[in-house]
Amino acid sequence: MKKRFLTTVAGIALMSGAAFADYPTKDIQGIIQWGAGGSTDTVMRSISPHVEEELGSDIILTNKTGGVGAIALKYVNAKKADGYTLLMGAENPQMYKVLGLSDTDYNDMVAINILARGTPIFVAQKDAPYNNMQELIDYAKANPGKVKFGSTGKGGLTSIVMAMLESQVDLDYTSIPYNGDGPALTALQGGAIDVMPSVLGATVEHLKAGRMKALGVVDVEKSKLLPGVAPITDTLPGMKSYLPWGPFFGVFVKKGTPEEAVEKLQAAFHKAAFSPDFIDLMEKRGFTILNVSGEEADMFLSGYRSTSSWLVHEAGFSKRSPEEFNIPKP
Repeated sequence: MKKRFLTTVAGIALMSGAAFADYPTKDIQGIIQWGAGGSTDTVMRSISPHVEEELGSDIILTNKTGGVGAIALKYVNAKKADGYTLLMGAENPQMYKVLGLSDTDYNDMVAINILARGTPIFVAQKDAPYNNMQELIDYAKANPGKVKFGSTGKGGLTSIVMAMLESQVDLDYTSIPYNGDGPALTALQGGAIDVMPSVLGATVEHLKAGRMKALGVVDVEKSKLLPGVAPITDTLPGMKSYLPWGPFFGVFVKKGTPEEAVEKLQAAFHKAAFSPDFIDLMEKRGFTILNVSGEEADMFLSGYRSTSSWLVHEAGFSKRSPEEFNIPKP
């Protein structure tokens, strides 16, 4: 009886492997962690058509916002580990554990591809009474609580950049939350907020069109896309200890996804990232293409989690210490 049972299990395993050898046999769901029009949305909608060509299957893209991206992550992890539900996200989950948003981060998932990373930037209303970071700081100090900063919530890019800023200068401002940088940048143009820490890729077209203005690049050197805008370290040299730093964009599946599906997805996204129009878009938006998976992606994710988790902890808005999760100091 026992021998027959083992044979049956082996037969099921072989059938399962054979089934996934034909993967994909139906549409794939791509769950985008942030809202339409933002940088994550732009990256994922740009690469997906090329991945579809490689896989021979449609990827149905859905924006699922909320909880600094945690709702999308939990949704994907509630689905079957079969490769038919992809999480298309940004950097935020790497701080989830210390922020108390989720017991899962990207180190608990399988990285299909870390596609690219961006450079943060401070932008303001086009007619704001300040034109660079020093003028913004001076204005905010002279007008406590008056300057309205857009935010994407604790653990979002804005919270990390503001934690860096506040480690160097004490500012009294008003924070207004949005579900992603897309809605926040729309609010900026409409006058609902005054300043937004965002990513260059989401703002560059608005800047070219004169719909907003750049105050400073959150880096140690100028961006070739904004040659007249100074790096933030010109105003706050102490920020060099955190930089370069920037958001990233990656595709993930639930752990336990069959290796055959993982390998096909990794190969498809890797090849898609070499598409000329995708490369062109990334360069025009100021994104740096990474295109890594496997051990290289795992090392990148662990390093990012270490730096960002300790940064939010030392900024005073983490709920738990990184030490509780054995996250080493960078």
